Amino acid sequence: MADMQISIEEPTRSRPLGRTSPLGCAACANRRPGWFCSLGSAVLADLELATSTISLPGQASLFTEGEDARCLYLICSGYLKLTAGRPEDRHMIVRVAGPGSMLGLYAVLSHGLYEVSAESLTPAQLRPVERERFMSFLRNHKEAQLRAVQCICQEYRFALQDACRIALAETVAARLARLLLELAHQIGEHTEAGEFRFPLLLTHEEMASMTCTTRETVTRTLGQFRKDHWISIEDSNVTIHQPVLLQGLF
Repeated sequence: MADMQISIEEPTRSRPLGRTSPLGCAACANRRPGWFCSLGSAVLADLELATSTISLPGQASLFTEGEDARCLYLICSGYLKLTAGRPEDRHMIVRVAGPGSMLGLYAVLSHGLYEVSAESLTPAQLRPVERERFMSFLRNHKEAQLRAVQCICQEYRFALQDACRIALAETVAARLARLLLELAHQIGEHTEAGEFRFPLLLTHEEMASMTCTTRETVTRTLGQFRKDHWISIEDSNVTIHQPVLLQGLF
């Protein structure tokens, strides 16, 4: 795994928010408070020693549901979608993961199988950590142990948000509003004006599958949100101007 190199191709989906790929964890502009890569400098340096760096082109598979979880992956740049279900059958998008996310953490800690599949939405840079090296790293750093627990709790929160979006939101507008706000918090940034901005990485068809509706209804509802000036979409980025009004739908 340490020698794995995958050449980068041009993305075929929407362009993400402009951020440069990090040269090292300490110099990375994508580090976010509360995520695994926001560990203290000394601990982070030891984590870097246990990892390599790989590049993944857009629309490439990283791992598949049911495979032995031999590695976990820290996303340095780019975005991946996590899906559950066999490709030949119905499957659902669980969430979109961006810089700072750790993929495969639960599977590695439980010495089990990947519970989802991961595919890149854009070119991505990742740091893979082999299972045994990560377990040794955790044993040597209590700060990393606490952060691992926090990340597992975060995954639980994401799963709960999915369940609430599908089961509790009575209207399509409410489900779509929930999804937009979830994406804003998971992969977006909060502006000084109190707005949220995030890259539009999912197709309307994929958003429809996450909100239990049709592509046409997603297109129509997004159009209404734009007409009401609650959101705007420009250069493949979504800006949420009225998060409170969107939240008021559910």
